[in-house]
Amino acid sequence: MAKETKKEENQVTDQDKETSLDKMTVKELKEIAKEIPEITGLSSMKKDELIAAIKKVREKEESKEEKPAPEKMTTEIPLDKMTIKELKEIAREIPGVEGVTAMKKDELLVLIKEERGIKEEKPAEKEKVKAGEAGLSVKEMKQQIFLLRGQKKAAREARDRHRVDILRRRINRLKKRTRKVAQQA
Repeated sequence: MAKETKKEENQVTDQDKETSLDKMTVKELKEIAKEIPEITGLSSMKKDELIAAIKKVREKEESKEEKPAPEKMTTEIPLDKMTIKELKEIAREIPGVEGVTAMKKDELLVLIKEERGIKEEKPAEKEKVKAGEAGLSVKEMKQQIFLLRGQKKAAREARDRHRVDILRRRINRLKKRTRKVAQQA
């Protein structure tokens, strides 16, 4: 019975709110609507429009209050995939930590993982080597550049612009690789 009386009271107060809005002047309604950021274009609204807009916002607020807050998802996002904002929120909850706002993502990750006892495992870095080009010396790469220049000249004579562009890019990549190999030696 207690639940029924509460529902009846809520219905009565809703009806009172609606009738009280009807009794208000346009100026009073505009004052109420100014406090609600979702309502725009107040100066051109008529009394009926103002009342409808205010009722609509109040209904949304009531429906939000009635719905229970959704629980956090059972599957957590990996720390590495979280945004800086999310990491800062987690770090603020850690007791004795100061200067969270000035920290960078890497620092936040280390701090949170340390606090949670997560050991950081770095995946083995793979060396980027293209197939067929592994272990070429500078001399071999320069020979390849010479061959590609001949093919580029032939493509230019055949007016195959697409092939010329492809060969030009390959030559440039090989030149860059020769410079890198020379610097490492």
